[in-house]
Amino acid sequence: MPQTNWQETLNSCFKKSFTQQEPLPEVALESAIKVLRHGRLHRYNVTGNEDSETSLLEKEFADFMEVKYCLSVASGGYALACALRAAGVEPNDPVLTNAFTLAPVPGAIASLGAKPVLVEITKELVIDFDDLNKKIDESNSRFLLISHMRGHICDMDELALLCNKRKVLLIEDCAHTMGGAWNGTNSGLHGLVGCYSTQTYKHLNSGEGGLLVSNDPDLMSRAIILSGSYMHYDRHIARPETRDFRESKYYSPNCSGRMDNLRAAILRPQLRELSIKCREWNKRYGVIESIVGKSNRIGLIQRPSKEGYVGSSIQFYLDGISGQGITKFVDKCKKRGIELKWFGDKEPHGYTSRFDSWKYIAPQDCPNTKTILSTLLDMRIPLSFTLADCEIIASIIVEETGELD
Repeated sequence: MPQTNWQETLNSCFKKSFTQQEPLPEVALESAIKVLRHGRLHRYNVTGNEDSETSLLEKEFADFMEVKYCLSVASGGYALACALRAAGVEPNDPVLTNAFTLAPVPGAIASLGAKPVLVEITKELVIDFDDLNKKIDESNSRFLLISHMRGHICDMDELALLCNKRKVLLIEDCAHTMGGAWNGTNSGLHGLVGCYSTQTYKHLNSGEGGLLVSNDPDLMSRAIILSGSYMHYDRHIARPETRDFRESKYYSPNCSGRMDNLRAAILRPQLRELSIKCREWNKRYGVIESIVGKSNRIGLIQRPSKEGYVGSSIQFYLDGISGQGITKFVDKCKKRGIELKWFGDKEPHGYTSRFDSWKYIAPQDCPNTKTILSTLLDMRIPLSFTLADCEIIASIIVEETGELD
């Protein structure tokens, strides 16, 4: 670990952007130029026996994940809605999900006319199994859209057993856990279907984009038709057998949300580097965690030994501090160049919102989650930061905790 003189950071400001991603690899630029030159951006616009960039991406991601089927789509939010609909969610169906997540998750449920049912979380930022059982009883829901929010993975072995026992279909939102695992099984493979995002701030970057994986041929045949295949499902590589489309091609509507070849072309080279990037994120996470953990004002989230996490962000608590005090702390850190998000704020800001600000769903009381979020802070860790940068960032955070009342 690089050694930074903490005295040098006293009252200093961090100058780098928390929203600036690392540049795309040169091979990704070359792949993009190749697609732009031939002009066949639509995934089904191919020549002869050519496999499209999207089909190749699906095959390569399926191989990476060790799963049978994969579908690339226009966004992570579309992936969620497509997976839910392919799983059988219909208008007015109750769908369980974490109370602590980002707005596209309840948004995907609401977009189908279904009803989000919010489940409490624990201090480890994962779904509360006791409240989940309670909400299953109260709602009679047959679906759980579990959100591995900010990369925190619950005991997926226990969750899979619970869902199987209660006859609840499990759909995984893995927007923050691509490359992660639980007990050696890749994140996204414990349930019926796993969904991923390739939006700029996720683990692969195509600006917008999404991926679905599953080992269930019926679900994936419906998802492919839903995505807008125009009966070109035979041009997919990581797909079910032709016989599995016999009914879905007639009964699944076309809800166009395909990924294009340009985005797939820049994702394929990034996928080959994903495992390396995950290790680099965890190095940076470890540096920040080791320093901020020395502050007696900061509470860290303990990571279970079975969790193979990807530290692309870090969360911590400022327990015992009022909302006004946290706002003051966030503002002081911002003046020194450190961008923190507070999920306990009553008003939504940018990507950050609390469950009671989603007015398009029925009001629901989740007091435990509200208490947990009231002192929870969140920080993105871009790979554009060096290990030395991470030491400076963490030391500034610790210094500013000394200014708390």
